[in-house]
Amino acid sequence: MLRPRAVIAEDEPLLREELAELLGSLWPELEIVAREGDGIATLHALAAHSPDVLFLDIQMPGMIGLEVARQASGRCHIVFVTAHDQHAVAAFEQGAADYVLKPVTAARLATSVARLKARIGAPAPKVEGLLHELGAQRGGFLRWINASQGQTVRIITVDDVCYFQADSKYTRVVTSEGDSFIRKPIKELCDELDPASFWQIHRSTIVNVRAIAGVARDLRGHAQVRLKNRTELLPVSEAYAHLFRQM
Repeated sequence: MLRPRAVIAEDEPLLREELAELLGSLWPELEIVAREGDGIATLHALAAHSPDVLFLDIQMPGMIGLEVARQASGRCHIVFVTAHDQHAVAAFEQGAADYVLKPVTAARLATSVARLKARIGAPAPKVEGLLHELGAQRGGFLRWINASQGQTVRIITVDDVCYFQADSKYTRVVTSEGDSFIRKPIKELCDELDPASFWQIHRSTIVNVRAIAGVARDLRGHAQVRLKNRTELLPVSEAYAHLFRQM
């Protein structure tokens, strides 16, 4: 019989190692296939290892644990690791595998291990109800995207995007490192991105405000956005020129 596999996602290195050590003593048969400190790395680990169990910190850099949980829902049993009682109790009541409170104790983790052993092999529960209950969507602007680059799929945080630009049936996602593509249209992106951080400057272009180096004018006086980490100029249509009146 195959050994059960687990991923630990916790941004505090000492707690991450402590959790792995406790699991090693309480559940020697469990194979810990990855120990990650941020949300995006955790998603990569889920895709690479297809674990049976995910020990997931609710708050992590790069992508909060609740967003990772949305991707892991139904794919593996989730144990939420949290310092917040309200999150933990809600997780348990909504059918997530279990929860443990920080600081993690051997006694409480032993209870989780016993519950997990009884559930391994059964379909993993979905946690969409939990995410809704915790208000994960409230005020939740888009924070990351899955974008195609050749034959691979990249996970890109929106903070790393210089601009989005409509391109035939796709939308280009342009970072300082290159281009990727998504199927989400510009209009939909406008509704999902934080308007304080992303400005639409043309019917086909949305720019990350933090990527703007300045504004230039062409020979006809039309505004063009200069970027910090890209050489191209982005035209600003008249409908959005007011955004740059003070520049």
